[in-house]
Amino acid sequence: MLHKHVFRFAARHRQRAALFLSCLCVLAFSLSMPLKTGAESSGQASGTAGQDDAGTALTGLTAVEAPAAFDCKSAVLMEASTGKLLYEQNPTEAMPPASVTKIMTLLLVMEAIDAGVLHWDDMVTTSAHAASMGGSQIYLKEGEQMSVRDMVKSVVIASANDAALALAEAVAGSEETFVNRMNQRASELDMENTHFENTNGLDDTATNHVTSARDIAIMSRTLIAHKEILEYSSTWMDTVRDGAFGLTNTNRLVRFYRGCNGLKTGSTAKAGFCISVTAEREGMTLICVIMGAENRDIRNQAAAALLDWGFANYGLYTCPEGEPDPLRVTGGVVPQVRVSYPSFSCVLPRADLSAVEMNLTLPESVPAPVRVGETVGSLSFTCRGEPLGEVCVTASEASDKISFGGILLRLLARFLLV
Repeated sequence: MLHKHVFRFAARHRQRAALFLSCLCVLAFSLSMPLKTGAESSGQASGTAGQDDAGTALTGLTAVEAPAAFDCKSAVLMEASTGKLLYEQNPTEAMPPASVTKIMTLLLVMEAIDAGVLHWDDMVTTSAHAASMGGSQIYLKEGEQMSVRDMVKSVVIASANDAALALAEAVAGSEETFVNRMNQRASELDMENTHFENTNGLDDTATNHVTSARDIAIMSRTLIAHKEILEYSSTWMDTVRDGAFGLTNTNRLVRFYRGCNGLKTGSTAKAGFCISVTAEREGMTLICVIMGAENRDIRNQAAAALLDWGFANYGLYTCPEGEPDPLRVTGGVVPQVRVSYPSFSCVLPRADLSAVEMNLTLPESVPAPVRVGETVGSLSFTCRGEPLGEVCVTASEASDKISFGGILLRLLARFLLV
């Protein structure tokens, strides 16, 4: 009798175990299938600001009245971090830039330093050709050696033509090769109205050494990404040759305009008086280009007035990078992943800075596998109904797709713990 009861008890538990395993297999199979989701993904981050590239105010945003035309041949105002053009007066006409040319010379030197072709403490030997340069100079003699650092300082602060050419020869071997690289770099930056013939802007014998105000703003923006340049261009006075030779900044706005930290002046009989000036206030950096003014005072007054107009009427809206709540992953080895979005900036009329709205678009879950950097959503920005741009929300960590055996083991572990 006892034997029969034991047999019936074992039979009942075998049936229950078989039923449980059958249910377990069905559940594991269903969990291993990908889940369709309505997740929306966005493209790359795009930034539109208060005006389009032609200077037309976007519908819905506060209109900004443009200033009267300035007493110069051309003028441009650009916000540095976004490249947004805020004001243009004859922006694309090609004309001689004088020593503002050296912005491109300095850019190639800085890129050579970044690439390890030059080093700040390298000693550069002055050639006879470099020593023969006239105009603004530090009176380098043939065979004289000076560090890259002091030569860069001399070009930035005192607009030294001889140091500019010596650096160019150190980078490329000859002025001709360096000038070819200048034009190549201009093409890469989409400087459509630019052609260089020398490294320093001397134009007595030049026939087609020209650029435009817009192109100068473009190369200025690229140059000031090298923060060492701003250290020198914001310096009013310094020295080289162990203090024996003084340098005074050719850009008087560095001393007299609040927030000015650069960048380059120039003047010749052909070019008139030109400047690319940078200034920073309240986290926004503006680049102002003036070309073809009659004299230095008119040039500086125009630059200061255009900068004043820009700072008074525009501001930089910035949303810092962030992390929304973790996103659930279905069918993944990791049940949820961290997600993040990059910072976003755009230029807006000051009256609209407080009216920006953000819209985060994320699905409730995403199916495995999820890879690091994979787009899972978007964060869009609007102001008074006008789209400003959006950034992608991406996965900060991965979650592989769980296998059938993995799900089975996970469910079995839960069952045994109950």
